Amino acid sequence: MNPETEQKIEEAVLEILRSSNMDQTTEHKVRKAASELLGLDLSTPERKRFVRRVVEAYIAEQQSKAEQEEDEGTTAAKSSEEEDEDSNAQRKRKESGGKEYDDEGDLIICRLSDRRRVTLQDFRGKTLVSIREYYRRDGKELPTSKGISLTAEQWASFKKNIPAIEKAIKKMESRLD
Repeated sequence: MNPETEQKIEEAVLEILRSSNMDQTTEHKVRKAASELLGLDLSTPERKRFVRRVVEAYIAEQQSKAEQEEDEGTTAAKSSEEEDEDSNAQRKRKESGGKEYDDEGDLIICRLSDRRRVTLQDFRGKTLVSIREYYRRDGKELPTSKGISLTAEQWASFKKNIPAIEKAIKKMESRLD
């Protein structure tokens, strides 16, 4: 998506958000209204993720303003840098009902290590469970080709066989002792 299109979409989404009742507005409603306003199809995965990022940034900004007004006059023991990192992570989770999303808008299920994680993503209309390694570039965590993405059916098969995998691991470990 080119920067000009991104800017038009962002401006339309922000305009809609500013005039919306945030208790009743959903991301889907915002995307649909922006789509109609711009005459663009915003239902493609790339554009959905972009709209989600704009919406989340707007919510984070609003939440930050509300928290700032609440916290005025109180002193914090943490450095402002630590506070910003903590509050950004907490805000992200609060906005999404305790859920954490990556830069591409994929739901992070868990972090296996600092470089590996399990995410849930929508790819060409299919839900995928992705277990992947990530690297950092320009402050963003980006996926590598090292990993696997499983369809819901493949995940169900894998999950069903976890007891057999655990049994085989125990057997193998007992041989090594």
